[in-house]
Amino acid sequence: MCLFCKIIKGEIPSKKIYEDDDVYAFYDIAPQAPVHFLVIPKKHIESAMAMQPEDCEIVGKVLYRGQQIAKDLGLEESGARFVFNCKEDAGQTVFHLHMHVVGGQKFGWPPFPKEG
Repeated sequence: MCLFCKIIKGEIPSKKIYEDDDVYAFYDIAPQAPVHFLVIPKKHIESAMAMQPEDCEIVGKVLYRGQQIAKDLGLEESGARFVFNCKEDAGQTVFHLHMHVVGGQKFGWPPFPKEG
């Protein structure tokens, strides 16, 4: 069982923000911005690259809940970044689809360092 499945089941503690039948949201343990939380589907989906057509509704719920929580945390005016890292080269370290929501500071673009 993956780390996030264990968090959903309560086997590993988390600082929960929101939970319903389909979605779980919690603060990141190593925040990269003043506001940094994760929103995950309770259904185990390895990454956005592994989605099936029947997963569209639940991933839509992940996105919707993320923006609702961002608004609740005061980011509606200043904005937030919504990020899905997919696979190792993109920085995915837990192979359970999850969306990072970060905000509370100004971000640059591109979000990655240039090589060479």
